[in-house]
Amino acid sequence: MKKTPPKANQSRRNFLTAIGSTGAAFLCSPLVSWIIQENLDPRVAGIVARTIGVDTHNHIDVPLTATELPGPDIDLIREMKASGLTAICMTFALDYQRLTEPGQVWERFQNGLTAMDEQLEKSGLRRALNLKDLENAHNKHQPTVIQSVEGGHFLEGKLERLQEAYSRGLRHLTLLHDSDASVPLGDVYTNAPKLGGLTAFGADVIKECNRLGILIDLAHANTATTAAALKATTHPVMISHMGLDTQLGSDPHMAQMMKPRLIGKQQAKMIADAGGIIGVWTHLADSPLEYARNIRALVDVIGIDHVCLGTDTKLTPAYRVGGFGPKRLDNAGEPGKQPVSPTAEDRNGDTRSGQIKGRVGERTSNAWAGQQEGFYYLVVDAMLQTGFTEKEIEKIGGRNFCRVFNAVTKGR
Repeated sequence: MKKTPPKANQSRRNFLTAIGSTGAAFLCSPLVSWIIQENLDPRVAGIVARTIGVDTHNHIDVPLTATELPGPDIDLIREMKASGLTAICMTFALDYQRLTEPGQVWERFQNGLTAMDEQLEKSGLRRALNLKDLENAHNKHQPTVIQSVEGGHFLEGKLERLQEAYSRGLRHLTLLHDSDASVPLGDVYTNAPKLGGLTAFGADVIKECNRLGILIDLAHANTATTAAALKATTHPVMISHMGLDTQLGSDPHMAQMMKPRLIGKQQAKMIADAGGIIGVWTHLADSPLEYARNIRALVDVIGIDHVCLGTDTKLTPAYRVGGFGPKRLDNAGEPGKQPVSPTAEDRNGDTRSGQIKGRVGERTSNAWAGQQEGFYYLVVDAMLQTGFTEKEIEKIGGRNFCRVFNAVTKGR
């Protein structure tokens, strides 16, 4: 991505030419004041400037208990600007800690949203509620977020909670996560099937999300659950983060660990045939170029109009109570393995800290060894090297997501 540094005025001229008629306005934006560097490839910078870049599954760690609110200042605006992305689907999960009593998970969900409210206010950011909000954010060079939650555990069988969640900005619901909700919604692909696919309550949740305008995400759903969900929905759906089972990467340990989470071509085609989209994660790619090749592999299976970016990474430093936090739970509700601990730099909030050992892509803009540029810049550069056209990059980068998001939220 780096070039031999030209003279500063020539670099600026090339950069303006690359981003076309919007160049002057773009350069006046504070969002890119740090971008105009002599070693930045003007073509990559221009594509990033012109396209809407969306990470459809990005974890922002926030406290979930009242005693931990408001949590650390995560400097979300700086991370957003550095990444080159227009938006992230900002998510958190609720089943990493033991749920011991009714109502507890609903309280955690509300606390998580409250913590995110505070972070957005500190950064001067707003949630995007529809396509117009996304496009306005892009045109103003002001990042935005789409509120998501991973798993319907907070519902506890109470469908009416979706309305309140919607009123607080929820527009993206990953139906399932690693463990079953107290009132299950469907079979999780990493667990032994026992529910026969989508449950009746899961179908009701999908229909209510259709009514409200909440995008359904079938990540973590097995094939039977996916098939039933596609029959229940009237809107396109997505799988926000996944790996294709033909793309195992070069690390046997990671491949073995992630194998239960990979999906086959049949399940991928089911989503695409229904007009949906699938996000490619970074976990089995040891370099941006390998990530671009994984994107290409999925495009070859389901077509250019049905692929997007969905990293399943953390844009901001990991936050865990006491530095290391509680143990993650397995499906039986017993303590499982301790999550990978953050590096000392991550615990101190350093946004350019070293990669967490054993986990490719833990941090969005620090996913690969020696990474200097923001995530979207590297991905655009790698996709160009892989033979993608600018129009194709625009679709995968965010326009495919925009199409589906608009189909779900239009008129709301």
